[in-house]
Amino acid sequence: MKPSMNPKQRSLVTGLIIIGLIIVVFFGLRTARAFREFRDHRPPRPFATEHIETNVELIRDWMTIPFISKMYHVRAHILFDTVGIPEQGNRDKSLRQLNEEYFPEAQGIVEAKIKAALLENFSPALATPPAAP
Repeated sequence: MKPSMNPKQRSLVTGLIIIGLIIVVFFGLRTARAFREFRDHRPPRPFATEHIETNVELIRDWMTIPFISKMYHVRAHILFDTVGIPEQGNRDKSLRQLNEEYFPEAQGIVEAKIKAALLENFSPALATPPAAP
């Protein structure tokens, strides 16, 4: 014969099992969320294996700063700092939109500042001179 548990012991065991399951679910969800965020932040690929664009004359006013930063391998915050525009809330705006919002009196100034910043970040050996008009 096996001894049976009294109601106090049974409720204590049931309560401890439920608390354990709640803890497992809580930390499991936190771990899954952290893993998902970690997966989106991969290290950049090395420059040596990729083609790096050096001709700044290919920049157009429909492009966004994050697009240009990826194309020319320059961090976006450097370009935002160069232009003097906050990065937050402006990552999806084109150069034309940024120019109209922050410099309405000077047409094309954002594009010109971005081109100048890119030319500064490239070594003279890499930079392609602009095409003659």
